[in-house]
Amino acid sequence: MAPKKDPKAPAKKAEPAPAPAPAPEPAPAPAAAPAIDLSAVKVQRPVIFCLEGDYREAFGLFDRVGDNKVAYNQIADIMRALGQNPTNKEVNKLLGNPSTEDMASKRVEFESFLPMLQTIINSPNKAGFEDYVEGLRVFDKEGNGTVMGAELRIVLSTLGEKMNEAEIDALMAGQEDENGCINYEAFVKHIMSV
Repeated sequence: MAPKKDPKAPAKKAEPAPAPAPAPEPAPAPAAAPAIDLSAVKVQRPVIFCLEGDYREAFGLFDRVGDNKVAYNQIADIMRALGQNPTNKEVNKLLGNPSTEDMASKRVEFESFLPMLQTIINSPNKAGFEDYVEGLRVFDKEGNGTVMGAELRIVLSTLGEKMNEAEIDALMAGQEDENGCINYEAFVKHIMSV
C-alpha cells in the first residue's frame, strides 16, 4: 500500500540532476627512468681498497685500446666478471640510459667505474641459489627436479631480459639429458659458477 500524501504539505520540486563529472585528464606518458647520480655514491674505500687491485686488473683486461678506459657496452661484463649480477636495465640506468651508438663509442675510466660497481654491490635486489631454483620449480610439472629444455628455451627468449638463440645455446650447452630435460638445481649451480 502506497503512503498517503499530506494535502497541507508543500509539493516537492524535482531536484536538478547533478552535473556530469569532468572527464579525467589523460595520464601523462611515463618518463624514462632518471639516471642515477653517481656523484652521490660514496665508495667505501676500506672495503673497496682490499679488492681495488683485483677490480683494477679486471677492468684493465677489458681495455682494448690501452687508454685505461672501457666502452659502455663492457661495463656489465666487467661487473659480472667481478661476481656481481646486474641486469642490463640496471647498467643502462647507471650509465644514464645511453643510445646504442653511445654504448659502443663512449668510454669510462676506472675511477668513474667504481661508484657504478659500488651501487650494484649495495643493491638490495640480489637473488640467491634458492630464489632461482624456486623460479624454475614452477616449470617442473612432474615434480622430479627437471624442466623441459624446450620450455626453458622459450622462457629465456620471451620473458624478462630476452636472450637470443646463440646466448641460449651457450647457456644450455651440455645441460639437457637424453629426454631433453634439464635438472634445474644443477643448471642453476652451473650458471652461478660461470
